Amino acid sequence: MSASVRPRRSVLYMPGSNARALDKAKTLPADALILDLEDAVAPEQKALAREQVCAAVAGGGYGGRELIIRTNGLDTAWGKDDLVAAAKAGPDAVLLPKVESAAQVQAAEALLKASGAPDKTAIWCMMETPKGILHAEEIASASKRLAVFVMGTSDLVKDLNAQHTPLRLPVITSLGLCMLAARAYGLSILDGVYLDLDDEAGFEAACKQGLELGFDGKTLIHPKTIDAANRVFAPSEAQVAHAHKIIAAFEAASKEGKAVVLVDGKLVENLHVEQAKKLAALADAIAKLQAA
Repeated sequence: MSASVRPRRSVLYMPGSNARALDKAKTLPADALILDLEDAVAPEQKALAREQVCAAVAGGGYGGRELIIRTNGLDTAWGKDDLVAAAKAGPDAVLLPKVESAAQVQAAEALLKASGAPDKTAIWCMMETPKGILHAEEIASASKRLAVFVMGTSDLVKDLNAQHTPLRLPVITSLGLCMLAARAYGLSILDGVYLDLDDEAGFEAACKQGLELGFDGKTLIHPKTIDAANRVFAPSEAQVAHAHKIIAAFEAASKEGKAVVLVDGKLVENLHVEQAKKLAALADAIAKLQAA
């Protein structure tokens, strides 16, 4: 499965200190799991959580789900040990909290490399502070190992002295700046969590807004929200069929030496073909993940 088209419709945070939750995650239909050593873990449980999470990653059994370890920051008492242990466990990625500069990413990258992290272990960055948002482009270009931005909208709203609203107007500027930086440097980007677990309609509306804004998927705090996120962020059957139609038409035209391609009476350019190929590849990747 190509990392560039890896499904990230639903990305669920799991507390690293809860062994039962880590085991149950093997059966959940989430595309990716963030095994958390930071916010979800009390200080006195940090060492236990690190041990349990790294053992879970090394032990496997999660099928095709992408596994990410969220570490504590390198400026904390636990951050260095988290990264060293994560490097040895070899997850698909490590998620760095509260990233505010390229230097933070590069320091983490150097420690991962020195600790023997495999090449497959990417770096993800939490974008959740005003300073981090203002430095989004610098951060996005910090490392070739960097693959994903994760919006931390809960902390961001707090730092902005703002409020959570249905349309999320207080953070729209921040979401847009991170989206621009991510796409400029070829990164995936995930929307922040939705806090009201009893508001199913509100959650689905937030997912739809995230899709419209360009996000690849949504981070989640409860398994009951997985199905809705998977449904909203998955391409529809009609979209997949149209993508294959564009690809076939372009290939046929290319064989005939034609520079102009029409699909359903509309001109199709190279950009549309590339978009169609990405969408078709995403649909294939989702099918493979579900079958794993």
